[in-house]
Amino acid sequence: MDENKLLERITVNPKIFGGKPIIRGRRIAVEHILGMLAAGDAPETILKGYTWLEMEDIQACLVYARRMVTMKGWNLFWWEQGHEDPPGYLRMGRSGPGISGRRS
Repeated sequence: MDENKLLERITVNPKIFGGKPIIRGRRIAVEHILGMLAAGDAPETILKGYTWLEMEDIQACLVYARRMVTMKGWNLFWWEQGHEDPPGYLRMGRSGPGISGRRS
């Protein structure tokens, strides 16, 4: 499955976890899956604990994380979901966008 198709599994709902990325609209955050993987849990273990999850959901979390790290980013993902500016986002005019709280 290509990355863009996998990323369709990651959604943002401001009413769930304050708008953090979640999997298929369910109440499990991408960061939770990534945390379990980082702690050494095997994907098979995660799938046994969350029977509705699919391997493609775990792959989608990893693709999402890679894109965040490579700065293809959070803002692009947020806007692709049809939202206005993400929380904490501050437009900086001609100098380009920036994250609020970051000093130039």
